[in-house]
Amino acid sequence: MLKKIISYKAPQNLIVLINILALLLLFSFRENFDRNILISGVFFICIIYISNWALLRWSSGDHYLFLIMSMLISIGIIMIYRINPVYGFKQVIWFGVGIIIFFLSYFVTKKVQGWEKWTIVYAAGAFILFLSTLIFGVKVKGATNWIRIAGHSFQPAELIKLLFVFFLASYYTNEKNLKNPFIFFGIVYAHIGFLFIQRDLGTAMLFFLIFITILYVYEERRKFILYNIGVASLPALMSYFFINHVRVRVETWIDPWRFIDSKGYQITQSLFAIASGGFFGTGIGLGHPEFIPEVHNDFIFSAICEEMGIFGGMAVIMLFLILVYRGFKIALNQHHRFFRIVAIGITAMLGFQAFIILGGVTKLIPLTGITLPFVSYGGSSLVSSFAALGILQVASEELEQEDNHEPRIQEDC
Repeated sequence: MLKKIISYKAPQNLIVLINILALLLLFSFRENFDRNILISGVFFICIIYISNWALLRWSSGDHYLFLIMSMLISIGIIMIYRINPVYGFKQVIWFGVGIIIFFLSYFVTKKVQGWEKWTIVYAAGAFILFLSTLIFGVKVKGATNWIRIAGHSFQPAELIKLLFVFFLASYYTNEKNLKNPFIFFGIVYAHIGFLFIQRDLGTAMLFFLIFITILYVYEERRKFILYNIGVASLPALMSYFFINHVRVRVETWIDPWRFIDSKGYQITQSLFAIASGGFFGTGIGLGHPEFIPEVHNDFIFSAICEEMGIFGGMAVIMLFLILVYRGFKIALNQHHRFFRIVAIGITAMLGFQAFIILGGVTKLIPLTGITLPFVSYGGSSLVSSFAALGILQVASEELEQEDNHEPRIQEDC
């Protein structure tokens, strides 16, 4: 027990120390005393410390997950506060809500039994949310993926991501009881089709990558993997010729300098910011991230690279790589088939989401409008990421296996 406490106490204290130093830096570059920074900073540090302490005593699973998230959210809030204190204060509030959702999803997922039996419920819930978005949704940045109620907006797709992972896990837990796999594939592509209708192309790509990852691991009929890749490639190619939104993104990706004064302005400013930071960055408060439109959201990584340097950007990438490593390790060690698949799905979701936006802002792939998990500003994305992490925390624990003959993941492959 003593060894366990010592093992996790040092990184927890290190995160608190980093946040205290960041708080001092935020005060140093502002001319006037901002009481909100002090209040939200102290609140943030206390919540992180208390949550780590509580999780050590309540969960027997992987505690590195929460430590990695704590470091990512710390970097994100530091940069958001530096860019816009109003957004920073709101992000701290959303962080508090996210912590509540994390523990709520952890305890509900752990206490409720029979998650693997609700395949139809997950699909029905997703389609209800999709239809609600099409009927009541509002268009933001070219995509109709937001619902606004009483002045507050949220993205149903963030909840649908979790329902989609649970749907895939439930199907592959009970696939022997389902006779026709094409109904399953039809439901999967209906999810992706709704996202195309909403023009939420980044999330559509994310859904397909989650699906193909689980399909690769659990589909015994290997030809279905090639069929699905072929089926997805055709509409992706056709969308370039028939959907102007897609064509603009691809053309901007190929040669943003040609459109530097119009549709290529965002990505070129992002590349300028990353280059100007050098290895060690300009220092917090000494860069010009405000030159990048939507820097607090889609382009937060560019701001990090500018003021914290390439090494700061590499640190963020390494944190996500460690998170993905821990997630797949959880899946390998989990005996319960449903939660093993859920662990793979959530890990793929967080990992691919990070890759898509990091690749977009660095011009590795065409830019899509999704957020960097735990780092970018945004309530819906942050809360859903916390919910996913709470579920992954449950998957990291030893769970009772209903079928004593259930093989482990190495044998499934």
